[in-house]
Amino acid sequence: MTSDILIFTNGRATTLPAIEYGAWLGASLRTPVRLVGLDEDPSPSQIDEATYPLERIFAEAVEAFKKAGVAYRLEVQQGHAEEVIPRRVKGLDALVVLGPLGRPPLKRLLSGRSFRHIMEQVAAPILYAPKTRLPLKHMLVCLGGLGYEVTAENIALQLAQAAQAEVTLLTVVPPIDLDYPEARHVSENWEHLADTNTLTGKSLRQGLETARAAGLQASVKVRNGNVLEEILAEVEQGNYDLLCMGSPYSSHALRQYYTPNITAEIAETDLVPVLTARFTREK
Repeated sequence: MTSDILIFTNGRATTLPAIEYGAWLGASLRTPVRLVGLDEDPSPSQIDEATYPLERIFAEAVEAFKKAGVAYRLEVQQGHAEEVIPRRVKGLDALVVLGPLGRPPLKRLLSGRSFRHIMEQVAAPILYAPKTRLPLKHMLVCLGGLGYEVTAENIALQLAQAAQAEVTLLTVVPPIDLDYPEARHVSENWEHLADTNTLTGKSLRQGLETARAAGLQASVKVRNGNVLEEILAEVEQGNYDLLCMGSPYSSHALRQYYTPNITAEIAETDLVPVLTARFTREK
């Protein structure tokens, strides 16, 4: 597991679910948390005022940390989230927790949602929490197809074990536009994909074995269609408390689906907390 949990807030109320989720994570994983306040518009005249946004959010956060019984530290960094978070996390064995930063609609329209930019720059697992959805009872884990250890999936299973949550492993088989044996075999056998000898089939079986070995109730689900639409449909229909994404596809698998854009589009619907990581930890 990670050695530290870094929670980021710019003082907006929209980040409170991330703080509450971070407190729960720290307590569940017995890992200290560090709340990093982002002073995105520093003004010396308001630092000591009661209306200073970080002052208010820090007070609520400390209360949440104490209630959860988790060790915590507080710090303030000046600068915008898109610049500070990648710099602050670089080189650390940390889990990043953040939520919507409450940016004005015009800014989001002109420059896009901040989560998308942050995810592209941060080489660490990120838990994006637009809402808390606690206690964690049912988790959806989107598997890739390489069959090797993937950070987000491992962290997700550790969270599920800590919460004794049910786990559903999902893979989506899209319409094929490249006619080669692996893709054709997957497309023709998608309804019983976990029984095949394809990369994705092996990954599903391995994920199922790992989850069950951890004492978890786990099952496999395969959907057929557009990846983004099918994942969103499953999230809505399954009433999941956490979605895990980030498994990389190799160039020899169906496609490289879980790109930052796909994951960001799903996260930005704010339907459910999303755990993502786009790299593999070295053993």
